Amino acid sequence: MLNAQVEKLSLVRGDVIIVGVDVAKKKNVARFFDTDGFELCKYFKFRNDRAGILSFISKCLNIKEQQGAERIVIGMEPSGHYWEPLAYFLKEYPIVQVLVNPYHVKQSKEMDDNSPDKNDIKDARLIAKLVKDGSFFKTYLPEGVYRDLRNLTSEREQQCAKLNSAKNRLVALLDRYFPEYVKVFKNLLGKTSVFILKIYPFPEDIEKLTEEELTGVIKAASNKRLGSKKAKELKKAAESSVGLTEGLDSARYRIKSCLEEIEFHLKQLEATEQKMSALLSQTGYKLNLLSIPGVGIVTAARFLGEVGDLSRFEHPSQVIKLAGFNLRGSTSGEKQNSKTVITKRGRSRLRCLLYQVALIAAAKNPQLRALYYYFKTRPKNPLKPNQALIAVANKLVRIMFALIKKNEFYNPALVLGEIRESQLKVA
Repeated sequence: MLNAQVEKLSLVRGDVIIVGVDVAKKKNVARFFDTDGFELCKYFKFRNDRAGILSFISKCLNIKEQQGAERIVIGMEPSGHYWEPLAYFLKEYPIVQVLVNPYHVKQSKEMDDNSPDKNDIKDARLIAKLVKDGSFFKTYLPEGVYRDLRNLTSEREQQCAKLNSAKNRLVALLDRYFPEYVKVFKNLLGKTSVFILKIYPFPEDIEKLTEEELTGVIKAASNKRLGSKKAKELKKAAESSVGLTEGLDSARYRIKSCLEEIEFHLKQLEATEQKMSALLSQTGYKLNLLSIPGVGIVTAARFLGEVGDLSRFEHPSQVIKLAGFNLRGSTSGEKQNSKTVITKRGRSRLRCLLYQVALIAAAKNPQLRALYYYFKTRPKNPLKPNQALIAVANKLVRIMFALIKKNEFYNPALVLGEIRESQLKVA
């Protein structure tokens, strides 16, 4: 950590031009400073298009030449997505790019002039000041297959959100018009359930059918896996329903619309996951990651989509920090807060993914399941269930990191190590 901080500070020491850029959708603002914090010229506004960016680059190179500087360091705030086209464009030029944490920019607003006032010109100066003080991190711009995986990871997340929204609307409609239905078909989107909802979504539709007719419909929809028993349950539910009987025509249309939307999003999701699987193969790490019990194709693809090329990391703790799973405590003088929590300062999607994988691993992976229960029940400092899952998630990161770096496959005998094995035996 100390070496990394020294390396960062060396980047902004010497004859360096520090440029703070506040990026927006249409127009960006840049301010230019030397390492003493002296502003070299008036702020510079440029459009977020090719001509505007080229004029900005020309301005940077001219100031560098005038000042006889060794290099230019440009700092940006990665809030939203507007900064990415500029960052990728600047890659082709002899300019160092760094990013500052949006949280740091927000916190330093009042420290700068004792005012919460926000504007682009002020933000550009704050960004430059943070860069000068070494409060930045190196820009990582995924390329090739990793850029594609990151795009598809975002796309899949949006598709899942839309799918869940459509499901929730369907449930809300049934709660109004046929609340007993979910007791008969717990999986609303099962093949038989969807068939019934398309044709006979309301109690009055079911009541018009005889039990024999309903049994035939259910047998046909389920390929004879369900029959008279399910028909009797559905018939009974319809006869005792307390659902609304007004607005059935519009409700029927809405249910049909929800089902069509769900089918559409499911097809999209399937296509996206197939594409992610193909891209995962191109990374060369597919078999390494899939050798871990509890890690599937989509999980592995999402992991590499969020983390990117693992060769840029030297230690798994850097990946843990990227996810925001690193711990923080609170001490002041002789007073020490016993509660230690995760920082949550990282990629939220990566953090969510690792937590989900830890849930699966704690159930399906024998070694990590044993580790999970050990964390919860160890005599000294036992962890709560959520804390134990986070510890398992961090262990998973270390395993995936090692398998990729060493090009090896999951070996149960090497997962826990001798010390941890002995602790488990004692426990």
